[in-house]
Amino acid sequence: MIADLECVVLDCPEPAELAAFYRSILGGAVNRPDRRWALSDAWATLHTPSGVVLAFQRAADHHPPLWPDPSRPQQFHLDFGVADLDRAEEQVLAHGATVLDAGADGRSWWIYADPAGHPFCLVRRH
Repeated sequence: MIADLECVVLDCPEPAELAAFYRSILGGAVNRPDRRWALSDAWATLHTPSGVVLAFQRAADHHPPLWPDPSRPQQFHLDFGVADLDRAEEQVLAHGATVLDAGADGRSWWIYADPAGHPFCLVRRH
């Protein structure tokens, strides 16, 4: 092993707003003091109950992915396990997500974009 994952960082136009969006999905504490980084208007964090830390970094000229357009690919995405896809969709949409692909073919994952345009999936737990 070479390293430990400290956090996953997402570029975005409004770090505090995106941190609040992900807190509405995952729970946790936004901008909890942590010696590993300094908080500012350009940097926000979310410490989740599972121990995962997401960070949000201001990118002044942020250009979100255009899923599934390869001219601006998603680059990465997050998968969130849920018990009930319909209920989880209701909740993420209420917090500002948009539907990219509602899985009309009956598959067990649906694709959304967060308010800054980053794709993420809700995946039915088996």
